[in-house]
Formats: sequence, structure tokens, C-alpha cells
Amino acid sequence: QVQLVESGGGLVQAGGNLRLSCAASGRTFSRNAMGWFRQAPGKEREFVATISWSGGSTYYADSVKGRFTISRDNAKNTVYLQMNSLKPGDTAVYYCAASRGSYSDPRRFDSWGQGTQVTVSS
Repeated sequence: QVQLVESGGGLVQAGGNLRLSCAASGRTFSRNAMGWFRQAPGKEREFVATISWSGGSTYYADSVKGRFTISRDNAKNTVYLQMNSLKPGDTAVYYCAASRGSYSDPRRFDSWGQGTQVTVSS
């Protein structure tokens, strides 16, 4: 099992930027695809972005494509989510996740962090 701890959430105005970080420990980080998911109040958790174990491939939800960037630093066991041009609709709890499967299948993510709140005010 891999342990994941998110940080970097907060309150930001619409149009602003935030960077989330996720520190991993336990199961070999570099062998895992990593991803970010989010859950807004009253809604189901949804896929945001994923990245392959090497960092060479990424996959984004249409709603964030062009605004969010996922990256990873395997030497630091950390994955990031740079969020630009934030909108009120991005308000949610953001979760970091890990998978021993392909980055391109969000359903395979089975290790989760505790989440970090992102609130975008209009």
C-alpha cells in the first residue's frame, strides 16, 4: 500500500492559481501511475488528471484541459497539480491517488489520500 498526503489547497479568487502537492511513501512510488480526482458537495468523485509512472504521458478531464497541469518528481516521491485560471466550478475536495495499472484507466486507482479543500470564489 502507498500512503499519500496532499497539501496546497486553499481559498482563491476566480482566475487565480494554486498548486497542489502530494507526498507519497510506502509502495515504490516510481512504479505507480498517479492521479488527481475531486469531489464537490453533493456530487460523485470525478477524475481530473493522471500521469504515467515515468511522467511521459498524461491524461486530463475535458473540464480542466488547458488550465491544469499534472507533473511528478520521482526523486522526491511527489506529484503536483498546477491549477491556473480557476473557476468557481473547480471548488471541491481534491484527492491524490495511486495505481499499479495504467494511467489511462482512472478506474484502477486504488490508494487515496485524505484530500485537500480548494475553494474558488467568484
